[in-house]
Amino acid sequence: MTVTAASSTVALDPRRNVPGTRPGFSSTLHSEWIKFWSVRSTTWSAVMLFVLGAGLTALICATNAEWLASSEADESPGSFITFGMTFAQITAVVLGTLTVTAEYGTGMIRATLAATPRRGSVLLAKALVLSGTLFVLGTVTAFAGYFAGNWFLDREGVGLALTDDGVLRSMVGSGLYMAGLGLFAAAVGILVRHTAAALSAVLALVFVVGNMAFLLPGAWGEWTAKLMPGNAGSPIAAPVSFNPELMAPWPGFAVFAAEVLALLAVAWVVFARRDA
Repeated sequence: MTVTAASSTVALDPRRNVPGTRPGFSSTLHSEWIKFWSVRSTTWSAVMLFVLGAGLTALICATNAEWLASSEADESPGSFITFGMTFAQITAVVLGTLTVTAEYGTGMIRATLAATPRRGSVLLAKALVLSGTLFVLGTVTAFAGYFAGNWFLDREGVGLALTDDGVLRSMVGSGLYMAGLGLFAAAVGILVRHTAAALSAVLALVFVVGNMAFLLPGAWGEWTAKLMPGNAGSPIAAPVSFNPELMAPWPGFAVFAAEVLALLAVAWVVFARRDA
C-alpha cells in the first residue's frame, strides 16, 4: 500500500522532468521556421521584395541609361544599380513586424511560450529565421537587379563590373541591410505588440524622421541625421550614395548594427518579463 501510494506520488509530481519533453534549441528553431513560412504574408512579402528590388532597379536603369551616358548626367551609374532596394526596404520592415505581431494578434504567442518556456530561445530562433531569410533574399534580389539593370547600362557604355569599387559590397550589403531592418522592426513589434503601430513607427523613423533630421541646424543636427537608423545603415547597400553627407558604408553599418542590437536587448528584457 505504501509503495503504491509513493509510486503514484512520484508519477504525478509535476516537478519531475520527463526525458525528451523539453524541446531543445534545434526544435525551437525548426518550429519557428515552420511558423514563418506557413503564413501567406511571408510568401507575399518575399515576392514583393524581389519584384520591387529587382524590378525597379531594372526599370530605373532602362529609363536613365541614355541620360547617364550623356554629358548632362550629374549622377554616377552606381547610384542606380541598387535603386530598387530603397523601396524593397518597406517589405523587409513589414515582414519583420509581422513575424512578431501576427502571433500576438492571433493569440498564438501563448501556445508558443507554453511549448517553449525559455523566452530567450524563442526570441533568438525568431531572429535567426527572420535575419537569415532576409539576408539571402536581399542579396539574391540585389544581384538580380544588378544583372537586369546593368544590361541596359552596358548598351550605353556605362555598365559596372562586379569588381568595380563598391559594387560587390553593395550586393552583400543589401542583404545585410534588409536583415537589419527586419530585426529592427521585429524588436519594435515586440515592444508595442501591435502591427499597425509598429509599422507606423518604423516606417516613419526610417523614411520620414531620418530625412527631416537633415533640417536640424549645426553640427549636432548633422550628426543626429547621420546616426538615424536608416541613414546609418543604407549606404552599405549602394555603390555610390545619393547623399554625400551620410557616413561611409562600413562605419555607418556598424552604427546601425549597434542600434539594432541595443533595441533587441531592450525587447528581450521586455519580452522576458511581460505577460503574453
